[in-house]
Amino acid sequence: MGELRSRRHFLLGMAAMPALAEIVQFGAVPDGVTLSTAAIQKAIDDRYTRGGGTVVIPPGRFLTGTLVLKSRVRLWLEPGAVLLGSTRLADFPEKHPDFRSFADTYTDKSLIYAENADHISIAGHGIIDGQGKTFPGPYPYKIRPYLLRIVSCRDVSITDIELRDSPMWVQHYLNCDRVNIRGIRVHSQVNANNDGIDIDCCDRVRISDCDIVSGDDAIVLKSTADRPCRNVTVTNCTISTNCNGLKLGTESNGGFEDIAFSNCTVTDTRLAGIAVEMVDGGLLDRVTFSNITMNRVGAPIFIRLGDRARPFTEGGPKPGQGKLRNVSISGLLASECGPRGCAISGLPGHEIEHVAIENVRLEFQGGGKVPSAPVPEYPDKYPEYSMFGTLPAYGFYCRHVQSLRLRGVEVSARQPEERPALVCDDVTGLDLDGHRLLRTGKRSWSTLNAESDL
Repeated sequence: MGELRSRRHFLLGMAAMPALAEIVQFGAVPDGVTLSTAAIQKAIDDRYTRGGGTVVIPPGRFLTGTLVLKSRVRLWLEPGAVLLGSTRLADFPEKHPDFRSFADTYTDKSLIYAENADHISIAGHGIIDGQGKTFPGPYPYKIRPYLLRIVSCRDVSITDIELRDSPMWVQHYLNCDRVNIRGIRVHSQVNANNDGIDIDCCDRVRISDCDIVSGDDAIVLKSTADRPCRNVTVTNCTISTNCNGLKLGTESNGGFEDIAFSNCTVTDTRLAGIAVEMVDGGLLDRVTFSNITMNRVGAPIFIRLGDRARPFTEGGPKPGQGKLRNVSISGLLASECGPRGCAISGLPGHEIEHVAIENVRLEFQGGGKVPSAPVPEYPDKYPEYSMFGTLPAYGFYCRHVQSLRLRGVEVSARQPEERPALVCDDVTGLDLDGHRLLRTGKRSWSTLNAESDL
């Protein structure tokens, strides 16, 4: 009874405060069946017209279609609150942002949408559940909404909530400035394209202390228009995914600059732990990965400069050849990796430039044989760590690279290997200081240098 009285006292007090509005006061019903879109939107609009404030989602299950978040409004989900996405596509009206990008082709619907808004926030300890399993997949795209889509907004804060079971991407931040994503939990493996976090053409983004289990790429930076994605930090996150863990691309039209990933764990990841993929033009420059552990990933590292050259608008000009340079990977420990190895591959005449991999220890499955055919170039093929088939090396296969540093790199194979640990093809400026190889069948390390038989 004491807790009930306290709860009632809180609600009465909150009703008198102009900065707070609880959605049940506007007619929302916490039964998980009654559609409460209009009531919740009325609460948001009320706070907006009053100059801003907090909209409170109390304990209960509230069914809703698309909600539009507005400037200076915070959506607060209390413990026990569940914002439940409708399973009817008709409850998600189309939204076509002014900022045009290739992402327009994916979907025009979302559960929570914001555009051209300032100082917006979603916080608390409740859950946003998209009921994504109820939507058909994997294609076509536009019949499956995102959970969150934030476009051309400034000062965005998403903290502590849980995002669950999206029909499409879990959250998409497009053309935004000053985004802070902290302490959230993502669990979404119920449909195709269940990316955990998509940062697209944004500037000054901080992602920290997040726990992500996703069906598609976990944390992925994109550039689906001609604006670069820049000044992004990702730190202290735990990741597990059916696709890639930490990724840049594939969409790269605007490029990526000044990106830092650090202090993350990547486990049970089917594809690459780190994937850097530049195939649609753009410049990638100054990207670092540091202090990362991996276990049970397809490959620890995949870096690709290709030339798919896909325009970001229908009928638009094809982008020119992109550039990929100044990538640093240090302090990486990976065990129980797949048998394929790591590929760092540019194109003839368009080399990847200045890659440094230092203080790294990688354990591969091994058991491979030297391929009989040369590795194809595949300039316009969709980039994936497995795209080249069996690599000539079980550790690192490096091709069309200018200035490659491997320092303090240790690789091993759990099963006997016919392939060498390292193969370099069309690589200039190779620095192998401190590179070490555990030769399979022996328990001793031998040091390689630039003159070694690789």
